[in-house]
Formats: sequence, structure tokens, C-alpha cells
Amino acid sequence: MDRMNRWWALALSVALVVGIGAIVAHSSVGAMEGVAFAIAPPALDDPKTAGSLQTAVLSGGCFWGVQGVFEHVRGVRKVLSGYAGGERSTAEYETVSSGRTGHAESVQITFDPAVVSYGELLQVFFSVAHDPTQLNRQGPDTGTQYRSEIFYADESQEKIAQAYVAQLEKAKVFSRAIATRIDPLKGFYPAEQYHQDYLLHNPTSPYIVYNDLPKIENFRRLFPNYYQGQPVTVGNMALP
Repeated sequence: MDRMNRWWALALSVALVVGIGAIVAHSSVGAMEGVAFAIAPPALDDPKTAGSLQTAVLSGGCFWGVQGVFEHVRGVRKVLSGYAGGERSTAEYETVSSGRTGHAESVQITFDPAVVSYGELLQVFFSVAHDPTQLNRQGPDTGTQYRSEIFYADESQEKIAQAYVAQLEKAKVFSRAIATRIDPLKGFYPAEQYHQDYLLHNPTSPYIVYNDLPKIENFRRLFPNYYQGQPVTVGNMALP
């Protein structure tokens, strides 16, 4: 894969200069920039109530790391890597990688609203899953397929997302403007089987070590009340 080839070369070069231990210690949200920190929860959120499982679709760069983070969120029952924003006919990795399909690499999170709220998922999304100030890129990955985007499923999700972005901007939580788009969900299409649980299957990959494992550690450190050590997995689930 192109991103793996790039990161093999980069990881080897950086390791010669600072050592792989320093890479892990200083990696941060989204990849190489800034320092991960916990942000305040949304002032507007749904109450935690028993009911049917719900879904959230979020895009924040390469889906490997975003899936890896949300698989550790307490109350999450399933996380699928996939594509959102384009047509079903173009929801295929090599085609999406062209950057011309309208799709973003995304995750579909199935969660129990009695345990974790939609707003809390967005708190994790903005704090540790990616850098929301990067436009059409995330760390080394560039193109509209790596954009930051929230795909809302209903009016409640739309209001919570819009209010939260406004809250964070007003508080000047980030040093740069938030680039996250908020759009209606028109469809989510699961990615190929080899992309599912990729972080769990490839923990020593230089790309995963440098970009994604620090996100998991930051999540564990900053949100111990949300974090569960045993991740939920897709496993061999049949995908449509």
C-alpha cells in the first residue's frame, strides 16, 4: 500500500535520528503535531438512557487508527472501518484513494446510549482520535479522503455536533480553526475485510507505531473513565 511504503521509509529515517522510543513518547493527536489533551465535554448532549443501540459515523484521517481508538471506548459494541460521503459504486479502497469519489475514510460506531453518549464519542473524537484543525489531511496522509467530518444520522446528532464545534471554537481550545465538516449521512459502506481491526492485527507496523498506538495510549491516560482495556473487534464478521 502507498501509505505503508511511505511510512516504512520515514520510520527508518526518524529512528536513526531519535530512536523509536522517542517517536512513541512524543507522538500526538493525528500524528506528529501538537500534544494530546482532554477537552471539555459538550454542553449540549443526549441524556444517557436505556434503549436501542445507536450508530455514529465519523471521519478523521486513516480509518485504522480511528477504529483502534473507538474499539476501546466503554459502551461501544462494534466499530467498522469504511467509506462515507460518496456513492456505493465507488466505495472501494483503491478508488477512494484517488481522492475523487467524495468518500472519506470513516468509521461506523455502534454504541449503547445508556453507557456512552453521542457527545462523549465526539469528545474522544476531538481530543485523541485525530487533529480536527487539519484540512483535507491527517498527519502524512493528504487528500479529501482523509478529511475531518461528522456525518449525522438525525437532527439530534446534528445539533449536538454543531453546538460542540461552536463551543470549542468560542473557548479557543485549539490554536487553529476547526476544519471538521458536519454533513448528513447518506450512506456508510464497510471497507474491505483486511482493513478491519488493522491496528490490532499489525501492532508493529511502523505506520501504526508512529501514528496510531500513541492515540490509544493518550486515550487510556486522558479518559480512564471511558477507556476499556479489552477492545471490541470486527473479527470474521461477514461484511456486505
